[in-house]
Amino acid sequence: MESEDSDFIWLRLDGQKRLATENYVEGNTVYGEKLYKKSKIEYRIWDPFRSKLAAALYIGLDVFPITHGTKVLYLGASTGTTVSHISDIVGYNGIVFAVEHASRVARDFLDRVANFRKNVVPILQDARHPKQYFSVYGKVDVVYSDIAQPDQTEIAITNCQAYLKDGGYLFLVIKTRSIDVTQSPKNVIQSEMKKLQNNFEIIQDMTLEPYDKDHGLVVAKYHAKG
Repeated sequence: MESEDSDFIWLRLDGQKRLATENYVEGNTVYGEKLYKKSKIEYRIWDPFRSKLAAALYIGLDVFPITHGTKVLYLGASTGTTVSHISDIVGYNGIVFAVEHASRVARDFLDRVANFRKNVVPILQDARHPKQYFSVYGKVDVVYSDIAQPDQTEIAITNCQAYLKDGGYLFLVIKTRSIDVTQSPKNVIQSEMKKLQNNFEIIQDMTLEPYDKDHGLVVAKYHAKG
């Protein structure tokens, strides 16, 4: 069985349903993922155990506003696994502003991802200081935040207020153990969602089990106050 839309494709390989994106840089891999060719188009298999966004798609996202031409601000790019697949999806008319603060990780990100993809703009800054992102222009359609800090939700909100357009979407990955090890992941997610109530409409929340036991994801729509 195969199914596909304009953003990604589901394949049946080796008896398993697999998620894949059209490769922005043909022949290039980022983290050892498999390549697959169909109708002369090369796809990269998207591993839900390596990417929390892929895990969320496997579990079942209600909305997926990232498509061809989307502008994304990505906080916590790390070595670029998920950034690379978003780069595949937004394509030549989209752009991914990718923020990473840790210098060693940022070097890996540049070597593996940013140096090969013209639609990825690396920003080597602390996400706590969005006014220092001199490379970002205009408002973005989506803010994707994956920062393992106790104040990760506050950091995401500050970035949304600076760069997310009215009606845009926040994808907030919550590392529950970075916030409170004594609470269950579901309770931590509920607590973080309350911080969004002033400017956001919660669309969906989920834990990422069985792919990741300590993370959750909240998808919210931003309503800027005039």
